[in-house]
Parts: sequence; structure tokens; C-alpha cells
Amino acid sequence: MQQPTTGAAGPPGAVRGWLDALAVVLAGLVAMAAVAALGLWLAGADDLPEGGFPPVLAATLALAVGGSVQLDGGAGNFAAVDAGVDAMPLSVSLVGAVVMAEVFLRQLRFRAVAGGGELLGRIARTVVLWLIALVVITVTAKHTFVIQLGGSLVQTIGGALGLTPEVGFHADGPTTIGIGLAWLLLVLAAAFAVSRRAPLPRGLLAYQLAVRPAAFALWLVLLAYVVIGAVAGIIIAITHDDPRRTMAVLLLALPDLVWLAFGIGLGAAWHGRLVGGLGLPVPEPLSAVLRAPGGKEATIDLGSLADHDPRSWWLLPVAAVLLLAAAFLAAHRSPRSVRLGQHAVRFALATAVTVLLVGLWTRMDADYGLSVLGVGLGQGGLGDLLGAVLGGSNPLATLGSGSLTLRPALWPAVPLAVGWGLVTGLIGALLASRVRRRGEVTQDAGG
Repeated sequence: MQQPTTGAAGPPGAVRGWLDALAVVLAGLVAMAAVAALGLWLAGADDLPEGGFPPVLAATLALAVGGSVQLDGGAGNFAAVDAGVDAMPLSVSLVGAVVMAEVFLRQLRFRAVAGGGELLGRIARTVVLWLIALVVITVTAKHTFVIQLGGSLVQTIGGALGLTPEVGFHADGPTTIGIGLAWLLLVLAAAFAVSRRAPLPRGLLAYQLAVRPAAFALWLVLLAYVVIGAVAGIIIAITHDDPRRTMAVLLLALPDLVWLAFGIGLGAAWHGRLVGGLGLPVPEPLSAVLRAPGGKEATIDLGSLADHDPRSWWLLPVAAVLLLAAAFLAAHRSPRSVRLGQHAVRFALATAVTVLLVGLWTRMDADYGLSVLGVGLGQGGLGDLLGAVLGGSNPLATLGSGSLTLRPALWPAVPLAVGWGLVTGLIGALLASRVRRRGEVTQDAGG
């Protein structure tokens, strides 16, 4: 009788596993789509003609998981558009990551230890469904707009010349699917690294106290920057003339700005330039630095920002205080048996990884050009077409050329983060050693 029972019990268990994976994927997609749709609507993308809003929403989701969007089009053999957007709307990414991690971990909440095979099975099923979702996003993120040239006479002349101006976009399949898969795996790995209660296979239990306290503390630092930025953004939206676009920035790209501020506060630098319009408001010092004379590449760091606004120097003490608080928390959540040097090294490594990820996430590369018979025309249209994907205005209003680049100087930034981590980790551990601990930490100390 055991064989029929086992056969009957297998399919429901397998079905539950797939339903759990489906819940993770759907929850993440719904959360990301809701945030992205609201941000795009506030930015004015609901005015896009020819049913353009759903494809733009899909393109925003593709960018949020690390994909890229290509802009193309032209007017027959007379004119051509050459463009591409590679930038993550991190507000959308962050919401999706948090929701997916929470749903995935809640399915394991009654476990103290999880088998390696079970975890791999759950991850594999989630990956399969996520890949299907990425394919759907890639196929959906495609649209073409027909540009109206002007009055009826202009339309007639354009038709006689064979000019049918079109501007379109599509998500790059290999990039969106490949990096989108890596994004999911990173989200799940971060969830297990940050969560104190997530069950691990027995072979990994020995490493959790070396990773989780520092990972959790630095995760709180990133969230603290988001909260500070959100409060500041809401105040700006209330007190300034364009609240809709300010709120659009919060819903689409808030972490892009505040995590950039975190890195700059630690002394890291980014290199970039902005030619043409951006489409959405950004802090004035950052915009001023990016618009270097002659379109040259500029260095974005504390000094260059402070040249335009001395208040930028506050980024340094804010980063130092939050990092020191994180170091103290990491040490407080660790057993007393961990030596001060171990705290410092672990926190330094976690800080270096955090700054590395922030640098990779805040990279931006967007180029837009309208050429006629191989000759570029004007400047100023970047914001309109980039805005169609990242929340700007109607992409058919203006045509021109422009570019936005923002790249971190990772080689100096990562060693700098190691230094910050060592110093704050040591000080935080010294402070935590004087604070009474409760629960499991106290038991470890007593043992």
C-alpha cells in the first residue's frame, strides 16, 4: 500500500513547489509593474500615442532587471535613428527584489535548517518561471511611433519623397534575459545573506555568523539612504512647482541618486557627461557637474559637487555616521567570541562588496542620435526619448541628439571602501564590546 500512497502524494507536492515559485515571480512582477506604472504616469508617459504605454512599461521592467533597450527608426533611406539605453530604474528594481525575497523566504519560515536539494529545487523552479517572464517582458517591450511631420502639405511632400518618420524601441533579448537571470540569483543570494532566520543547509551554517551581521547592517545603510532621500523628495515635491515629476523620480530612480550620494560620501568618484535634455529633475549640483563645458567627461566627487553647492560636503559625515552605526550593529549581532580584528575584516569585505554593487547598479549609458544622410542634427532630444523609457515626456515632441554617461571609478572606490570598513568596523566593535547583549549572543559569551 505504500507505493500507491507515495504516487498519490508526489504530484501535489510537486504542484505546490511550482505554485510557490509562481507566487515569487508573480509577486515581484506585480510589485515592479505597479511602481513603474505609477512613476511613468506621473512623468507623463500616459500621453504616449498609439498604445505606447504598455510597451514602455515592459521596457522599464526590462531595464529594472539589468536589461538594455535599443531605440531605432528613421525615415526610409533618408534619415536614421541610432540609440540605446542602459540604465537601471532602481526604485523599481528595489521593490521587486524586496517583494520576491520576502515571498521566497516566507515559504521557508518554519524551518531551522533546509536541505541543499530542497533549496536548489526551489531556486531552479523559480528560475524557470522567471526566465519565461523575462521572455514575455522582452517580447512585449517593443513599439514603434509614427512621427507627424507637420501640416498636410508637409505630409504630402514627405510621402512623395518616401519619408515615413518612425521612432521605436525594443528590449535587447540576450542582455535582458541573461542579466535578468543573474539579477534574480543575486536577489536570492542577498536574501539568504541578509536574513537572520532564513534556513541554510547544514554545510553553510558555519558561515552565517561571518556573513549575516555585516550584510544585514549594510543593507540597513542602503535602506536608510532611500528613506532619507524619500523624505527629502517629498518635501521638494510639496514646496516646488513640479511635484509630479519629482514624485516620478522617487518612484523610478530614487536609489540611483541616493546610493550615488553614499558612494560619493565615502570619497568614491564617478565619471560622466550629459549632453542635451535629461527629461526628469535631478539635483542641481549633479546636473551642473555633468554638463561640463564642451561636452567633456566630468568627474563627479565631493569636490566637484561642492564647487556648485557647498552643502554637498554633508555627504561625508552622513556616510561616516551611518557606516559607523552599521559597524556597531554588525558587531552587536555577532558573538562575543569574535575578535575585534575579525569584525573589522568582515565588515571591510562587506563594505567593499556593497560599494562595488552600488557602482555597478548606478552605471548609466544612453545615446540618442538622429542623422540625416549620415549627418547628425542638433542636440536636446535625449530627454524626450530616454524619458519614454525612464519616465519622461512624449518622445515624439523633439528630435535631436544627446548622450548621458555615468560610470564609477571602481578600482579606487573598492579599496577605499575596504579602508572605511576596517576603520569603522574596528570602532564599531569596540563600542559594541561595552554594550550588554541579550539572548543568544549572551549565551555565546557565557559559553
